[in-house]
Amino acid sequence: MALDQKREKSASVTPMMIEEDAALRNGSRGLSGQWADAVGVRPRTTERHITVHKRLVLGFAISILALLVVTMIAVLLSVRFEECSTAAAAAADSPGRASGNGSLPGAARLNHDAGEPPGRQEEAPGEEEEEEWQRRRQPPPWTQLRLPRHLRPLHYNLMLSAFMENFTFCGEVNVQIECLNASRYIVLHAHRVHIQAVQVAEDKLSGAVRVSSFFLYPQNQVFVVVLNRSLEARRSYNLKIIYSALIENELLGFFRSSYVLHGERRFLGVTQFSPTHARKAFPCFDEPIYKATFKISIKHQATYLSLSNMPVETSVFEEDGWVTDHFSQTPLMSTYYLAWAVCNFTYRETTTKNGVVVRLYARPDAIRRGSGDYALNITRRLIEFYEDYFKVPYSLPKLDLLAVPKHPYAAMENWGLSVFVEQRILLDPSISSISYLLDVTMVIVHELCHQWFGDLVTPVWWEDVWLKEGFAHYFEFVGTDYLYPGWNMEKQRFLTDVLHEVMLLDGLASSHPVSQEVQRATDIDRVFDWIAYKKGAALIRMLASFMGHSVFQMGLQDYLTIHKYGNAARNDLWNTLSEALKKVGKFVNIQEVMDQWTLQMGYPIITVMRNETADNIVLISQEHFIYDIDAKTTDPDLGNNSYLWQIPLTIAVGNTSHISSEAIIWVSNKSEHHRIAALDETSWLLGNINQTGYFRVNYDVRNWRLLIDQLMRNHEVISVSNRAGLIDDAFNLARAGYLPQNIPLEIIRYLSEEKDFLPWHAASRALYPLDKLLDRTENYNIFNEYILKQVATMYLKLGWPTNNLNRSLVQAAYQHEELRREVIMLACSFGNKHCHQQAATLISDWISSNRNRIPLNVRDVVYCTGVSLMDEDVWEFIWMKFHSITAASEKKILLEALTCSDDRNLLNRLLNLSLNSEIVLDQDAIDVIIHVARNPHGRDLAWKFFREKWKILNARYGEALFMNSKLISGVTEFLNTEEELNELKNFIKSYKEGAASSFSRAVETVEANVRWQMLYKEELFQWLRKSLTH
Repeated sequence: MALDQKREKSASVTPMMIEEDAALRNGSRGLSGQWADAVGVRPRTTERHITVHKRLVLGFAISILALLVVTMIAVLLSVRFEECSTAAAAAADSPGRASGNGSLPGAARLNHDAGEPPGRQEEAPGEEEEEEWQRRRQPPPWTQLRLPRHLRPLHYNLMLSAFMENFTFCGEVNVQIECLNASRYIVLHAHRVHIQAVQVAEDKLSGAVRVSSFFLYPQNQVFVVVLNRSLEARRSYNLKIIYSALIENELLGFFRSSYVLHGERRFLGVTQFSPTHARKAFPCFDEPIYKATFKISIKHQATYLSLSNMPVETSVFEEDGWVTDHFSQTPLMSTYYLAWAVCNFTYRETTTKNGVVVRLYARPDAIRRGSGDYALNITRRLIEFYEDYFKVPYSLPKLDLLAVPKHPYAAMENWGLSVFVEQRILLDPSISSISYLLDVTMVIVHELCHQWFGDLVTPVWWEDVWLKEGFAHYFEFVGTDYLYPGWNMEKQRFLTDVLHEVMLLDGLASSHPVSQEVQRATDIDRVFDWIAYKKGAALIRMLASFMGHSVFQMGLQDYLTIHKYGNAARNDLWNTLSEALKKVGKFVNIQEVMDQWTLQMGYPIITVMRNETADNIVLISQEHFIYDIDAKTTDPDLGNNSYLWQIPLTIAVGNTSHISSEAIIWVSNKSEHHRIAALDETSWLLGNINQTGYFRVNYDVRNWRLLIDQLMRNHEVISVSNRAGLIDDAFNLARAGYLPQNIPLEIIRYLSEEKDFLPWHAASRALYPLDKLLDRTENYNIFNEYILKQVATMYLKLGWPTNNLNRSLVQAAYQHEELRREVIMLACSFGNKHCHQQAATLISDWISSNRNRIPLNVRDVVYCTGVSLMDEDVWEFIWMKFHSITAASEKKILLEALTCSDDRNLLNRLLNLSLNSEIVLDQDAIDVIIHVARNPHGRDLAWKFFREKWKILNARYGEALFMNSKLISGVTEFLNTEEELNELKNFIKSYKEGAASSFSRAVETVEANVRWQMLYKEELFQWLRKSLTH
């Protein structure tokens, strides 16, 4: 999942077509069992009165009668949809939220001319039900955290009417269910919907099952139907529910958004169901294991269009300006990636070589500008890539990409209808940087991978969400390498953007295993974090490396083929990969190896120590790496010394001019002695070659000195990936107290000769948190001076890019341009005078000429530097441009630039404006607050604003995956004083509800910051003073 929102067109559906579709699914042109009960007249009843004996006359008469029946059905169904429409329109007049307590008026009534009454609606379980379960001495099924297993859905027939003028909708869902064990209770999910009526019938024509009562149980977001008699095992039934709800002004379920075109505000409705929000749009079995087929029909005003997972089969236009779109039946799928949209968008399309129709829907002005063309073209190529790599065809006839203005995530992988926030899919080459192009590319690669990992093969339960998110994140880099082979994404950029980043998080005592137990709905939200995404991806990369990429690929092909249209757990993957290894004569129990990596939190630090008496003997030990070493003594779980991993340690020996080929050592004990060939006094050891393993490597100080000397003499003997890895490991080992503070700063002295982007990027990322720890200290200028000294030589060598408005981004030399951007960013951030002058000159030229000639790839750096250095007029100019420009990429960096000001009044003003959704989109407000917190002039302002507005922020983002945790982490991660730590702890005591794990992580991070200040700050400054005087 990586969703972002955009406007979509809506289409309408007629009830007649829905009825016909349901009938066809059951093998006849007439109505299926439950529908027949509702309409009253059946052909067989009429046939009893026919006494004509000649076959020709009989056949003619039957044809006439059949035509009459179909006409009556159409009339009755039309009345039903009109009732739904009328009542839902009335519902809009009620300000109350859709719920189970009748706050939203009914949307439709069941026709009870035939069949049983729908039963009574109750506010809560009745006394009879409570007494029954007390007698059984069992908890009622609706109080359990998972749905009971006695029923499973086979097919949903869902009819919706969307009223965009008052943001309501009504629906009728017919679920064909199979009874596995006898029960008189039907329990399924429903949340914030108003149920009007319920009916249950056997799948065959044997009549209705009388409904005694029904009620919502909000504690578990379930809806309970109580029957007069038990459903029988091994029989199928039809459950019909009529309901209504609001198209919410939020970010989950079926929600609304808007955009402005030609001065007119236009609205759209779109869904976001993952992980547990389909239940807000229709009653359903909202767990991934319950796969079923879906037949969806959407009725809407003809000025809109509608989209769903499958193509439109038929559209029925009505005289009153409404249209009903009937969509083809889906394959077996889970509820969380079902989707629909109602919007005023236009599209462009292309077709893959296998005939898959790919369309990109967006605001008409974006389509007209060609902003979606890049995404459309790479999507076609990527579908073909994945089909070839996985040897499993894309499973649907079409794939729509929908760009929406408001969405909780970068994108969401709904099968056949992937939804993206505009900033992650629309790209204008004339004003988009390479970094922006890379972001767009990788989000698309991620979501397309989900069409196989997630949609076609779905995790059994959310504890293994990494089975889809880890693979999609890993393939972001593999797929981008396919599009741009020279960028070396999987071998290089993966390290800084995934491995190094997630090891920061996973080195905390508050981390958790990549596979973790999930019970409550709040636990489900918690598992969608960077541990699942990035650690999952890093473990997959390590697995592919030690298996061999061709064998790994073969194993994935088998896994997808075996489990397509079904569910799989991690052991299914391990077994398939073990079998793939057997086919090439290797016998490795993948489950035994990988369970240690997926079921334990954290990761190991490998320490390689030379034997002083024997040159070629080394002691290799492992322990659980953790930033707070003291936590091992205070936390019994961390201090029990039981953490062990089977570690595929690759190792090589090098000297001033040569490095040996790598060897692999499987380390499975706390400590082991190993003989290393060709190791002598002058040679050095290097572990974790190209950083394919998910662990850190430490050495004795002598080996570190040899490695530093090698970098200074001839750094190219060591690979680019390992140079980046040495930098990251050294900074983090020092931060945790495993290394002296000077070692990482000595390592980066060689950067003046480094011509590759990756080590610079690793250094920049490692220096950033150190900078934030020091940027409010009185001796900060000493650190600042040291970094500028390391950057100066390369800054002068590379210079500034020329204006490249007419050049293609894709043709730019990616590595070189990204290196130049990284160095310029460091130079400007740490106060290089020439860099500041250049940025100010470029901003002044833009203001005076009203022509933006700032090179695309450094615009964000220039904007931020200009706002920071120059007066309030520049801030107002950027603010004005933010409002006037429509290109998503430019809008994003303009907004972030506003947070760079040194003026606290302007920062406060921006913070307060960020909560106005008409000015700043909901998903962008979080970025504003976080970027102000990263500004040393605004850190305390953002922290104060966060505490004062927490109730508003929690109400807005509390249910959205990532958003609250991202906000909490972003605002608190660089607090580093005792006073701020106490403020954080007191705040958490005051607001105990929600986000417990995020706040726990925040406390640990701030405690670590305070501890570092106390233990290591002075040691660092002493070394810096000494270094600068030599």
